[in-house]
Amino acid sequence: MNGNIKITKIWGIPVYINYSWFLVFFLTTWSLARGYFPNEYPVLSSTVYLIMGAITSLLFFASVLAHEFGHAFLALRDRIPVKSITLFIFGGVAQISQEPRSPGSEFRIAIAGPLTSLALAGFFGGLYLLDQSVPFLAAPSRYLMRINLILALFNLIPGFPLDGGRVFRALVWKLTGSLQKATHLASMAGQLVAFGFIGFGIYMVISGQFFNGLWLVFIGWFLQNAASSAYLQVNIQQALAGLKVSQVMNRDLSTVDYLTPVSQLVEEKVVGLNQQIFFVERNGEIVGNISIQDILKLNRSKWRFTTVQQIMRPNQNTTNVDAETDLMTALQTMERAQLNQISVFESGNPIGILSRDQVIKYARMRAELGL
Repeated sequence: MNGNIKITKIWGIPVYINYSWFLVFFLTTWSLARGYFPNEYPVLSSTVYLIMGAITSLLFFASVLAHEFGHAFLALRDRIPVKSITLFIFGGVAQISQEPRSPGSEFRIAIAGPLTSLALAGFFGGLYLLDQSVPFLAAPSRYLMRINLILALFNLIPGFPLDGGRVFRALVWKLTGSLQKATHLASMAGQLVAFGFIGFGIYMVISGQFFNGLWLVFIGWFLQNAASSAYLQVNIQQALAGLKVSQVMNRDLSTVDYLTPVSQLVEEKVVGLNQQIFFVERNGEIVGNISIQDILKLNRSKWRFTTVQQIMRPNQNTTNVDAETDLMTALQTMERAQLNQISVFESGNPIGILSRDQVIKYARMRAELGL
């Protein structure tokens, strides 16, 4: 993942930290150490404030991670794969590989995050009651109680893709029986919320609260983009529902001889044809394929002295889909393998290529024709 650092794996789910997280971690630590803690507990030293700020920031982001794992736990329980969880400048996001299958599943997955944050707010609140006489323990407890409560309430705002927006979508989906209609209404609500953030942020900037106002504008901009993208994604899914790979795939097999130097393949086919997967042919038989990812793993200085056969993937080791596979299932396979193109097989033999670009063009054509 570009811009992300993998830190661990929990329940089989990779956990990443985006580089933007470090900026927020520094700002949060600095704000706590120089502002919040000295104002609330003015009896401690600067060093203690800084240590408390760093520890509290880490616990805050652990709380955000717990919030996302609340979503992930319910998704996994409903047999919905979770691709990854990433902490970034706006908090965290659990990347779920497919839409929930029912309104009930959507509701459970969406509400799990805020409930987790509310539980954490209660935990830290109880901790504060026990340690309020000890400033260097009470200060983090009180802050974490407040911030988890704010996190829960903020996410319950009924604007998609916030958790509250997903709860709203689940309710509309249940009432109308249409995921597309529910997503449309939830996305509209999300964009209204986003524009509200942007407008209030601009007002705060004009009023002299530059940093807070700018932050609200960024949050609004992020929510607006996410809401419109989610609606577009569901529209594409609806347009492609029921379609098979064979209806969209490219049946032109672009082949390369197994003894071709990698440098020649790059010059003549990769650059010229703008294709990412090529079938490898030996004595008239297709024995495997080679992709751009395979080529990039090889040092460029070795391209001239390495044949396609040496770095190709044999048929039995390739990621591929059957021609009669549902198109959405094929896209999910490509997503998991992080591929833009994938080989298509029929009766054990390669017959073509499916690419993301083909799918997008096909979906747009159907939309333009009203199909």
